Amino acid sequence: MAKRVVTFGEIMMRLNPEGYLRLVQADKYEVSYAGGEANVAVSLANYGLDAAFVSKLPAHEIGDCAVRELRRNGVDTSLLLRGGPRLGVYFIEKGASQRASKVIYDRAGSSVALAKAGEYDWDKIFSNANWFHWTGITPALSDDCAEACFNACKTAQQRGITVSCDLNYRKKLWSREKAGEVMTKLMPYVDVCIANEEDAKDVFGIASVGTDIESGKLNREGYIDVARQICDRFGCKKVAITLRSSISANYNEWAGMLYDGKETFFSKTYRIHIVDRVGGGDSFGGGLIYSLISGYDCQKAIDFAVAASCLKHSIEHDFNLVSCAEVEALADGSGSGRVQR
Repeated sequence: MAKRVVTFGEIMMRLNPEGYLRLVQADKYEVSYAGGEANVAVSLANYGLDAAFVSKLPAHEIGDCAVRELRRNGVDTSLLLRGGPRLGVYFIEKGASQRASKVIYDRAGSSVALAKAGEYDWDKIFSNANWFHWTGITPALSDDCAEACFNACKTAQQRGITVSCDLNYRKKLWSREKAGEVMTKLMPYVDVCIANEEDAKDVFGIASVGTDIESGKLNREGYIDVARQICDRFGCKKVAITLRSSISANYNEWAGMLYDGKETFFSKTYRIHIVDRVGGGDSFGGGLIYSLISGYDCQKAIDFAVAASCLKHSIEHDFNLVSCAEVEALADGSGSGRVQR
């Protein structure tokens, strides 16, 4: 029987102009559906795991569209709550060269943000679950979402379920002070913490000394210290950090590290030409969860997670629509991009 992973968060409608058009140029938009935890669930379903997504969606046709998209990608939607006023929306303008990408949110008053913490029956939700994943976006949506996250983490710990969290700090949702206060209460329940170059600093004030991501300068020892401090402060068993050097909006160098409380494991560095970077961090999280729940050792786990995320940067929209075989081929060294016949 496949291992079961439950993720909890918000799924939204994504609207973006075609290609590299700016929002002010657009007279039509591509429509897709996405959200941090939903993206992870899709990745895990693609890899053959039993992945379930928990949220609240409006009981109308737009909500139905989001549910259908999840089902189409193999995600269990049986635990979704329905009701409330609306689905959140976000607009994205893809950057190019030295012009950065831009995201505009229209998510206030969404069904999941207005849901009451008591609406979620976590004992029922976690029946047969092996792993629970959430991100720092979910508790930022509302005080009830934060309370629901706390209840979920507490129940998961009581049931012996592994808990992972991607810090995913969003300054448009809450302040650093509020994020630090809430996340500090949640982190003692987290077994596996996932972060990027800036999250630990923004949320907990833990910075990597000697790093400047915009100039492409990354200090490995500094990141090891960040991971060590997170483990020491909150008792996490593992900390994974994505390492991105931004040369331009289209061209990045991409790697990752995994710290297990004693040793640190680094992946190789990929040079990537970006088609769509949104969802890149979620694809890393999905790859890491899959590899760890499948019993991979730490080096193989970080190699798989980074390779999965590298491939996501070549795919339009948020979902990482790749197979295990494709990820493993890249992780094992087949990264030329030659046509496969």
